[in-house]
Amino acid sequence: MADVLDPRAAGGRRFEGKVCVVTGGGQGIGSATVRRMAQEGASIVIGDMVEATSQKVCQEVRDFGGRCIVALGELSKWENAQALMARAHEEFGRIDVLANVAGGTIWFQSFQYYTPEQIEAEINKSFWTAMWCCRAVLPYMIEQKCGSIVNIATHAVTGAFRVPYAAAKAGQIGLTSSLAREVAHLGVRVNCVAPSGSLAEDRVTPRDYGIEVDIPTLPQEELDYQERYRQETRLVEIPMGRRGEAAEQAAAIAFLASDDASYITGQVLPVGGGQPYPF
Repeated sequence: MADVLDPRAAGGRRFEGKVCVVTGGGQGIGSATVRRMAQEGASIVIGDMVEATSQKVCQEVRDFGGRCIVALGELSKWENAQALMARAHEEFGRIDVLANVAGGTIWFQSFQYYTPEQIEAEINKSFWTAMWCCRAVLPYMIEQKCGSIVNIATHAVTGAFRVPYAAAKAGQIGLTSSLAREVAHLGVRVNCVAPSGSLAEDRVTPRDYGIEVDIPTLPQEELDYQERYRQETRLVEIPMGRRGEAAEQAAAIAFLASDDASYITGQVLPVGGGQPYPF
């Protein structure tokens, strides 16, 4: 049996007896969130598209002595989001936490070079997944009269070269603030973590996994412009001057999901940078 999944937990058991659904749990911030919540006693449901990486993380939880299952599906589709929550409830009898980690920018380029297909792919991945999963989990949490949802935005909503992704993540901020007001009286909290640039050392699945679109050839002046932008802004916006670790983002997600944040709802927590949105 593994001794530890996330040493940052420092012995905390905030999710003892709770069931946590983590989308995108097969790698990156998602897998770090799985490890953190399992370390603190949660039964885990990983919702992801990729079986190999998801099963690997799931086995880590089981080797630790925890309970974990994998539910595969493209969660930007309503029927798959429904199926994920139904599977979680069927397996464990309740859903206490939904961490909407699935998503992430796919391309980095000026907006005028995005094709309609690229724009649609970015929005599907980083907005519709969270929207459908929030909608699918609500009936279970409302019936229980309790639950916590944590969405994932980004500091990049005010950045450049990722307009569709930024718009999708800004949409998650709106989803968070509006939904939180609707369901607070029903015992459900909804919050949002906005990571700055973070490392994902266990990433093996590319961000464009399962996406088939024609990619435009960018002119050299665009590539030069991108490089200048990267050099001038890289890490400048991050006060600590380094990229975050996935486990550091997971710690913030776990805090908002836990009863330590029982009087917090409708909030966006920037992790690593300054205020991630201008309103």
